[in-house]
Amino acid sequence: MVPRYARPEMTAIWEPESKYRIWFEIEAHATQKLADLGVVPESGPKALWDWWNTDPKVDVEAIDAKEAVLKHDVIAFLDWVAEQVGPEARFMHQGMTSSDVLDTTLAVQLARASDILLADLDDLLAAIKKRAEEHKFTPTIGRSHGIHAEPVTFGLKLAQAYAEFDRCKKRLVAAREEIATCAVSGAVGTFANIDPAVEEYVAEKLGLTVEPVSTQVIPRDRHAMFFSVLAVIASSIERLAVEVRHLQRTEVLEAEEYFAPGQKGSSAMPHKRNPILTENLTGQARMIRGYALPALENVALWHERDISHSSVERFIGPDATITLDFALKRLTGVVDKLLIYPKRMQSNMDRMGGLIHSQRVLLALTQAGVTRDNAYRLVQRNAMKVWESDGKLSLLELLKGDEEVTAALSETEIEEKFDLDYHMKHVETIFARVFT
Repeated sequence: MVPRYARPEMTAIWEPESKYRIWFEIEAHATQKLADLGVVPESGPKALWDWWNTDPKVDVEAIDAKEAVLKHDVIAFLDWVAEQVGPEARFMHQGMTSSDVLDTTLAVQLARASDILLADLDDLLAAIKKRAEEHKFTPTIGRSHGIHAEPVTFGLKLAQAYAEFDRCKKRLVAAREEIATCAVSGAVGTFANIDPAVEEYVAEKLGLTVEPVSTQVIPRDRHAMFFSVLAVIASSIERLAVEVRHLQRTEVLEAEEYFAPGQKGSSAMPHKRNPILTENLTGQARMIRGYALPALENVALWHERDISHSSVERFIGPDATITLDFALKRLTGVVDKLLIYPKRMQSNMDRMGGLIHSQRVLLALTQAGVTRDNAYRLVQRNAMKVWESDGKLSLLELLKGDEEVTAALSETEIEEKFDLDYHMKHVETIFARVFT
């Protein structure tokens, strides 16, 4: 975790004290259910909860010191709790194994992280929708291969982003559900030394569902799914970030990141206004995607369990969620404050002498009886003259001066094909599909 790219609420989920608090809750709830079943005396869970209800400080350094000697984190924690609670603490961890604590804790942490990320997505969706409505009918050029294609609206660009992040949210909701499972099944997952009712009780108390077959560890296909969804969200972040970066290029300059008073863009060149936020988002997206591969490789563990996944998850659990949380908030800020230049959009569309209307003329010629091949040839030969003049010539005027074209279409019919509003006639339909 890099503090520069971390927000406190998400970081807190992964702090050692937060982890140990979840560990205690798992152990105490399990002990409570064991008492309800008559396996341990009621004095066991009572002593645990009586101590816990004093809101004690979890001494992370003391636990870590024990682990340094014992070389086992869960045992170190249990020993420390026993020192605080006294003899009744011996009823903790009855029939349980370390993975019951570790895997269930990770499930709680990832579920809580998901809730923050889902709230982040809601904020981003609201920002995108607001700007999309604002520029629903702001004409701009659509590009394919980076080259002018046909007119769109800036609102439609943002509507596409909204639809994409809405899909991201649905995927994350599903991934949260899949990851939020509880395992308290004992060694190799057979429940030989602990009743399945204990697992059900702990799951209910922690807002999880039970893992049908845990084999001592929760199957890592669940985690692979979760981190893959985070990677997809990161790719969607990058897609929108790259769009902004392109639009901010000096030669384009149809939109740009907000540049605050007093901000400096370059240590050498005082005139610079660089897309640093969206470039940063591109880099963060690369990192988040990088966490998906080790999660996929964690799926294949030896037999009922090994711990080759453990060190991996100590990295990717905090890093992926903390980084994605930061990236979503940063992108929301970029969208909310994005500077948009409709006049520049219009001038860019006008730059190439009306070439963006070529398809409408092509279709009109075919509808007037010209074969498609000949229609294409007629429009292209005029379009290439405009292209080679760097937009100084007008496609409309060249077409009106082409006898083969005017043999099929009147000047009025040709002029009608250069109507910009024609390309906006279904904007409302698309918006209804996206935002309804």
